Amino acid sequence: MRIAFLGTPEFALPSLQRLFDAGHELSVFTQPDRPRDRGHSLVMPPVKKLALELGLPVYQFARIRDPEGVEALRGVCPEIMVTAAFGQILSAENLAVPMLGCINVHGSLLPAYRGAAPIQWAVINGERITGVTTMMTDIGLDTGDVLLKRETQIGPDETAGELYSRLAEMGADLLIETIDALTEGRLVRTPQDEALATRCGMIKKEMARIDFNRTAHEVHCLVRGMNPAPGAFTVLAGQPVKVWKTAETAAEAPFDPPIPNGACVIADPKRGLLIKCADALIEVKELQFPGSKRMEAKAALNGKRLLGLVAGQ
Repeated sequence: MRIAFLGTPEFALPSLQRLFDAGHELSVFTQPDRPRDRGHSLVMPPVKKLALELGLPVYQFARIRDPEGVEALRGVCPEIMVTAAFGQILSAENLAVPMLGCINVHGSLLPAYRGAAPIQWAVINGERITGVTTMMTDIGLDTGDVLLKRETQIGPDETAGELYSRLAEMGADLLIETIDALTEGRLVRTPQDEALATRCGMIKKEMARIDFNRTAHEVHCLVRGMNPAPGAFTVLAGQPVKVWKTAETAAEAPFDPPIPNGACVIADPKRGLLIKCADALIEVKELQFPGSKRMEAKAALNGKRLLGLVAGQ
């Protein structure tokens, strides 16, 4: 089958690889190369890198909605279009190109978590179940008919990065099942229930700041959801400190006399770093001080005096 594949980050790589392995005729569309860091050398998107390794034609557009993008799609004469974390909204003209429509691979159980960063938000919000969905793309934001779904549990300590990798593989498998069902004429389209729809937006760096006035579980979910990017952080002694890994504890927060939320209750190389939250203590397992590498908390505390400091100040 002739397929126009639209994708950009690592999430799309397993889907592209599976389609290639299945013998489909692929043309790849992705975002433009972007400057690394502060505008130095350009870096190609992960999908472009894999496509070139596979010997596939690659087309890059900042706005595929523009006439040249539409014409490029028409030029490859796709029977179907597949999108996986492409990062651009498609126009009606884009969607009219493939004869059999456009299938999207989405990292949530639609209609929940429509929009950007569904995997991170599921972790941040403490969800226990998530999954992947294939859907027929329309001009709305993840509003098209659902084709197939697959559920998975979110581990209690699983990070967004770990879940991202798992769902990318699951999504690729589900995509192949979806295309097989389409070609065999047994694919069922199910409209989404708008009453159950939820939206999620982009993750911004300021959202990664830890609020120790929240429960220990909420802090733990935030740290997991912001790992690997942008990385949860707090401020200690006026310096920003990245918090990469935490663990919930059974230690309750009440103290006599009361101490503020965010206080470093335990902070030494032998017992580690425990910080007071609204309801309990949370253990910081891995952190990163400015100018240092990511380290286990116990090792990072050598020569550091944090006992009694209040995180966030």
